[in-house]
Amino acid sequence: MAFRFGYLLLTLTLALTLALTAQVAEAQQKIAFGELNQDTTLPVQVTADQLAVNTADGTAVFSGNVVVTQGEMKLTAGEVKITYGTQQNDIESLAASGGVTVTNLGDAAEAQEAVYTIDTGMIVLSGEVLLTQGGSAMAGQKLSINLKDGTGVMEVG
Repeated sequence: MAFRFGYLLLTLTLALTLALTAQVAEAQQKIAFGELNQDTTLPVQVTADQLAVNTADGTAVFSGNVVVTQGEMKLTAGEVKITYGTQQNDIESLAASGGVTVTNLGDAAEAQEAVYTIDTGMIVLSGEVLLTQGGSAMAGQKLSINLKDGTGVMEVG
């Protein structure tokens, strides 16, 4: 009887481990985004209704119908704060908020916020993320897109 109980306990432990592993695997989904390698050295162009520049901390805040383009990538938002590097035209990062949409060719991702770090080519979208690719859609809480290789990881939990 002790052998049977030990075998049953081992079987239940193995089943529980496999179930938990499957849940972790489902929490992250790898995806292709835009099916192209984006050249993150291309110029970044920004249009907006308003602009406020802070020379003391090297930032600029664009607000109202903000559209950011770089090559095939387009980002729209209610507000985008740009942090500049040591050179005036050297953009380090963009922090977007207020209904963010990122499109690249036929793919689109929507979220509440996004941060784009130019040097790494990474865009991290967070808050009620919705990714659409053709007729397919995927929802999650965080989407990390690597524009340099056209891939992304969706975190759904």
